[in-house]
Amino acid sequence: MESFPILEINDNNNYKNPNFLSVSSSTFSPSATTTSSRYENQKRRDWNTFCQYLKNHRPPLALSRCSGANVLEFLRYLDQFGKTKVHTIGCPFYGHPNPPCPCPCPLRQAWGSLDALIGRLRAAYEETGGQPEINPFGARAVRLYLREVRDLQSKARGISYEKKKRKKPEITASAAQAHLQQFTNISSFQGFNLPPGDTN
Repeated sequence: MESFPILEINDNNNYKNPNFLSVSSSTFSPSATTTSSRYENQKRRDWNTFCQYLKNHRPPLALSRCSGANVLEFLRYLDQFGKTKVHTIGCPFYGHPNPPCPCPCPLRQAWGSLDALIGRLRAAYEETGGQPEINPFGARAVRLYLREVRDLQSKARGISYEKKKRKKPEITASAAQAHLQQFTNISSFQGFNLPPGDTN
Protein backbone atom coordinates (compact mmCIF):
# COMPACT_ATOMS: atom_id res chain seq x y z
CA MET A 1 0.00 0.00 0.00
CA GLU A 2 1.20 3.48 -0.85
CA SER A 3 2.15 5.73 2.01
CA PHE A 4 -0.34 8.42 2.96
CA PRO A 5 0.25 12.08 3.68
CA ILE A 6 1.12 12.81 7.29
CA LEU A 7 -1.99 13.31 9.35
CA GLU A 8 -1.67 15.21 12.60
CA ILE A 9 -4.28 14.61 15.25
CA ASN A 10 -4.41 16.57 18.47
CA ASP A 11 -6.13 15.48 21.66
CA ASN A 12 -9.48 16.55 20.22
CA ASN A 13 -8.94 14.53 17.00
CA ASN A 14 -8.62 17.69 14.88
CA TYR A 15 -6.89 16.88 11.60
CA LYS A 16 -4.38 19.61 10.86
CA ASN A 17 -2.49 18.61 7.75
CA PRO A 18 -3.02 20.96 4.80
CA ASN A 19 -1.66 18.29 2.40
CA PHE A 20 -4.32 15.83 3.44
CA LEU A 21 -7.01 16.66 0.88
CA SER A 22 -10.62 16.77 2.00
CA VAL A 23 -13.39 15.05 0.14
CA SER A 24 -16.08 17.46 -1.02
CA SER A 25 -18.60 18.26 1.70
CA SER A 26 -21.31 17.10 -0.71
CA THR A 27 -20.38 13.55 0.28
CA PHE A 28 -21.60 14.34 3.76
CA SER A 29 -25.15 14.80 4.96
CA PRO A 30 -26.64 18.25 4.24
CA SER A 31 -27.71 18.51 7.87
CA ALA A 32 -24.05 18.55 8.88
CA THR A 33 -23.34 21.59 6.69
CA THR A 34 -26.18 23.61 8.16
CA THR A 35 -25.21 22.86 11.74
CA SER A 36 -22.10 24.62 12.94
CA SER A 37 -21.71 22.69 16.19
CA ARG A 38 -18.25 21.50 17.13
CA TYR A 39 -19.42 17.87 17.05
CA GLU A 40 -20.87 18.19 13.53
CA ASN A 41 -17.77 19.93 12.23
CA GLN A 42 -15.52 17.27 13.74
CA LYS A 43 -17.73 14.51 12.35
CA ARG A 44 -17.52 16.02 8.86
CA ARG A 45 -13.72 16.30 9.08
CA ASP A 46 -13.43 12.71 10.29
CA TRP A 47 -15.70 11.48 7.52
CA ASN A 48 -13.80 13.39 4.82
CA THR A 49 -10.52 12.03 6.18
CA PHE A 50 -11.79 8.45 6.09
CA CYS A 51 -13.09 8.91 2.53
CA GLN A 52 -9.70 10.31 1.52
CA TYR A 53 -8.04 7.31 3.15
CA LEU A 54 -10.18 4.98 1.01
CA LYS A 55 -9.33 7.00 -2.08
CA ASN A 56 -5.58 6.74 -1.38
CA HIS A 57 -5.86 3.03 -0.63
CA ARG A 58 -4.06 0.77 -3.07
CA PRO A 59 -6.12 -0.38 -4.83
CA PRO A 60 -8.66 2.42 -4.19
CA LEU A 61 -11.55 1.16 -2.12
CA ALA A 62 -15.19 2.07 -2.67
CA LEU A 63 -17.17 2.91 0.45
CA SER A 64 -19.77 0.31 -0.51
CA ARG A 65 -17.07 -2.39 -0.34
CA CYS A 66 -15.58 -1.16 2.94
CA SER A 67 -15.58 -3.70 5.78
CA GLY A 68 -14.68 -3.81 9.45
CA ALA A 69 -11.20 -5.00 8.41
CA ASN A 70 -10.67 -1.76 6.46
CA VAL A 71 -11.78 0.26 9.49
CA LEU A 72 -9.23 -1.59 11.64
CA GLU A 73 -6.55 -0.86 9.04
CA PHE A 74 -7.49 2.83 9.25
CA LEU A 75 -7.29 2.85 13.06
CA ARG A 76 -3.86 1.22 12.98
CA TYR A 77 -2.75 3.76 10.40
CA LEU A 78 -3.81 6.59 12.77
CA ASP A 79 -1.74 5.08 15.58
CA GLN A 80 1.45 6.52 14.08
CA PHE A 81 0.10 10.01 14.86
CA GLY A 82 -0.84 9.22 18.46
CA LYS A 83 0.34 11.26 21.43
CA THR A 84 -0.45 8.85 24.25
CA LYS A 85 2.48 6.94 25.75
CA VAL A 86 1.63 3.25 26.03
CA HIS A 87 4.22 1.32 28.03
CA THR A 88 5.33 -2.13 26.91
CA ILE A 89 5.34 -5.03 29.38
CA GLY A 90 9.15 -4.86 29.75
CA CYS A 91 9.11 -1.16 30.62
CA PRO A 92 9.79 -0.33 34.29
CA PHE A 93 6.92 2.17 34.15
CA TYR A 94 4.37 -0.38 32.94
CA GLY A 95 1.23 0.15 34.98
CA HIS A 96 2.31 3.52 36.40
CA PRO A 97 -0.04 6.41 35.54
CA ASN A 98 2.62 9.10 36.16
CA PRO A 99 6.13 7.86 35.29
CA PRO A 100 8.93 10.02 36.74
CA CYS A 101 11.00 10.19 33.56
CA PRO A 102 10.76 9.52 29.80
CA CYS A 103 11.02 6.05 28.29
CA PRO A 104 11.29 4.71 24.72
CA CYS A 105 7.79 3.19 24.66
CA PRO A 106 5.66 4.03 21.60
CA LEU A 107 3.05 6.76 21.31
CA ARG A 108 -0.41 5.61 20.32
CA GLN A 109 -3.87 7.00 19.82
CA ALA A 110 -5.67 7.04 23.16
CA TRP A 111 -8.53 4.59 23.51
CA GLY A 112 -10.98 7.40 24.31
CA SER A 113 -10.06 9.25 21.11
CA LEU A 114 -10.51 6.13 18.98
CA ASP A 115 -13.80 5.29 20.64
CA ALA A 116 -15.15 8.81 20.02
CA LEU A 117 -13.85 8.75 16.43
CA ILE A 118 -15.63 5.47 15.67
CA GLY A 119 -18.83 6.86 17.18
CA ARG A 120 -18.70 9.88 14.87
CA LEU A 121 -17.83 7.80 11.78
CA ARG A 122 -20.58 5.32 12.56
CA ALA A 123 -23.12 8.17 12.72
CA ALA A 124 -21.72 9.81 9.56
CA TYR A 125 -21.95 6.54 7.63
CA GLU A 126 -25.67 6.24 8.35
CA GLU A 127 -26.28 9.94 7.69
CA THR A 128 -24.81 9.53 4.20
CA GLY A 129 -27.28 6.75 3.42
CA GLY A 130 -25.44 3.68 4.67
CA GLN A 131 -27.51 0.84 6.08
CA PRO A 132 -27.13 0.35 9.87
CA GLU A 133 -27.04 -3.45 9.43
CA ILE A 134 -23.89 -3.29 7.29
CA ASN A 135 -22.21 -0.31 8.97
CA PRO A 136 -18.48 -1.25 8.98
CA PHE A 137 -17.85 1.04 11.99
CA GLY A 138 -20.25 -1.02 14.06
CA ALA A 139 -18.70 -4.35 13.06
CA ARG A 140 -17.96 -6.85 15.81
CA ALA A 141 -14.25 -6.85 14.90
CA VAL A 142 -14.10 -3.09 15.48
CA ARG A 143 -15.84 -3.38 18.86
CA LEU A 144 -13.45 -6.13 19.92
CA TYR A 145 -10.45 -4.10 18.77
CA LEU A 146 -11.56 -1.08 20.80
CA ARG A 147 -12.06 -3.29 23.85
CA GLU A 148 -8.57 -4.75 23.42
CA VAL A 149 -7.04 -1.28 23.10
CA ARG A 150 -8.91 -0.11 26.20
CA ASP A 151 -7.76 -3.09 28.26
CA LEU A 152 -4.18 -2.89 27.00
CA GLN A 153 -3.91 0.84 27.69
CA SER A 154 -5.62 0.48 31.04
CA LYS A 155 -2.99 -2.04 32.19
CA ALA A 156 -0.01 -0.35 30.52
CA ARG A 157 -0.82 3.13 31.81
CA GLY A 158 -2.26 2.10 35.16
CA ILE A 159 -5.53 3.88 34.44
CA SER A 160 -8.90 2.26 35.01
CA TYR A 161 -11.54 2.96 32.37
CA GLU A 162 -14.32 1.30 34.36
CA LYS A 163 -17.12 3.59 35.40
CA LYS A 164 -16.95 4.23 39.08
CA LYS A 165 -20.13 3.44 40.95
CA ARG A 166 -21.27 6.02 43.42
CA LYS A 167 -21.03 4.83 46.94
CA LYS A 168 -24.18 5.30 48.93
CA PRO A 169 -23.47 7.13 52.16
CA GLU A 170 -23.46 4.80 55.10
CA ILE A 171 -26.10 5.64 57.68
CA THR A 172 -24.93 4.99 61.20
CA ALA A 173 -27.33 3.98 63.96
CA SER A 174 -27.12 7.44 65.56
CA ALA A 175 -27.84 9.16 62.20
CA ALA A 176 -30.80 6.87 61.60
CA GLN A 177 -32.12 7.64 65.09
CA ALA A 178 -31.77 11.40 64.42
CA HIS A 179 -33.71 11.09 61.14
CA LEU A 180 -36.43 9.11 62.86
CA GLN A 181 -36.70 11.69 65.66
CA GLN A 182 -36.90 14.51 63.08
CA PHE A 183 -39.68 12.70 61.22
CA THR A 184 -41.56 12.06 64.46
CA ASN A 185 -41.39 15.77 65.40
CA ILE A 186 -42.70 16.85 62.00
CA SER A 187 -45.48 14.29 61.85
CA SER A 188 -46.69 14.71 65.44
CA PHE A 189 -50.02 16.50 65.40
CA GLN A 190 -50.68 19.19 67.97
CA GLY A 191 -54.30 20.18 68.42
CA PHE A 192 -55.20 23.82 68.05
CA ASN A 193 -58.39 25.82 68.37
CA LEU A 194 -60.10 27.03 65.20
CA PRO A 195 -60.79 30.77 64.98
CA PRO A 196 -64.42 31.79 65.64
CA GLY A 197 -66.65 31.21 62.61
CA ASP A 198 -64.49 28.35 61.11
CA THR A 199 -66.39 25.10 61.39
CA ASN A 200 -64.30 22.91 59.02
